[in-house]
Amino acid sequence: MQKPLTIKDFKIKGKKILLRTDYNVPINQKGDITDDFRIKASLPTIKLLIKEGATQIIIATHLGRPKNKEEIYTTNKIAKRIYKLTGRKTTKVDDSVDFDEFPTPREAKIVLLENLRFREEEKLNDKEYAKKLAKLADIYINDAFGVSHREHASVHAITKYIPGGIGLLVEKELNIFKELEKPEKPFTAIIGGSKLETKLPLIMNLIHKVDHLLLGGAMIFTFYKAKGYSIGKSMYDKKYVMNAKLLGNNEKITLPKDVVVADDKDNPSTIITMQPKNIPSYLTGLDLGKETIEEFKKILGNSKTMIWNGPLGYYENPEFLKATKKILQYLANRKDIKTIIGGGDTASIAEQLKIQNEFYHVSTGGGASLTLMEGKQLTAIQALIKSPKNKK
Repeated sequence: MQKPLTIKDFKIKGKKILLRTDYNVPINQKGDITDDFRIKASLPTIKLLIKEGATQIIIATHLGRPKNKEEIYTTNKIAKRIYKLTGRKTTKVDDSVDFDEFPTPREAKIVLLENLRFREEEKLNDKEYAKKLAKLADIYINDAFGVSHREHASVHAITKYIPGGIGLLVEKELNIFKELEKPEKPFTAIIGGSKLETKLPLIMNLIHKVDHLLLGGAMIFTFYKAKGYSIGKSMYDKKYVMNAKLLGNNEKITLPKDVVVADDKDNPSTIITMQPKNIPSYLTGLDLGKETIEEFKKILGNSKTMIWNGPLGYYENPEFLKATKKILQYLANRKDIKTIIGGGDTASIAEQLKIQNEFYHVSTGGGASLTLMEGKQLTAIQALIKSPKNKK
């Protein structure tokens, strides 16, 4: 399979580089960065570009889902964090393409553009907007794994107008998921999340590759519904009951033996651990029980490789984060298991627990890693490979 170009395929010295990163970091209501894991993950690429003699590194990122260029979504504080982490002055400009005056390389080695999503053309994959971005530099480097499954202007359309390749972070992510094509066995996957509809393609792809598939999250209640269980007020996908019925007989799939149920997901007054067969009509399943946690640990303990996508419970309430937390902590202490956390909410929880560095790999992209785990290609990476600007 054809691969994208990397930094080593370009002569960087004396060139201006447009570096697309994924600095869509968690922020609080004041716009303060609460976790800079994604910024730190891009530092090796920035340092390499500096080492190779780039005259200027122009960093482009999005932040959040702004509607009206809200102040908390500006990239001002990201610029300060880049300076803090790199020790190099980072000049922030007031737009992503239209400037009164753009700093020269002599004035600014690192330049940070304003939030790409302040311009609606970004998500529309607009060609003219992509052309303007491309004119800022000589070479384009995509190090934004987390949005490489998107067809957005800064990762997709732009590849038609400037020579480009991937950064060290994207290269690492792609190599990690390439390893999973021939994993060391036994190979186990944990799949959580709320809707079976969104996880079904992932389950169908992995079921042929893994030795064990451990299921959690609200989607398990679609499987219980398919078995004829009384599931109370628990969420389930009516349209996918038949799919769950067919999958439920697969010997590789392990469903939870006990679940934690409550009368309210946000402010519960009643919390009970029970078998999922006869959940009272006024209760909702929200987490996995102790018996299941121990069973999952036993299966994982006999595994050589494991991959995880999606929390096991209603993690928004700490009361129902326990199963996800305990199994993450168990895996963090098992260095003999090659554990890959597939980004998204599971990665965020690992970061909150301060254990993200204890695993073989924590992906920086939930949607992108999910796409690869489903056996699909990343559209932005394919655009780079096919780019006419990269033809020699």
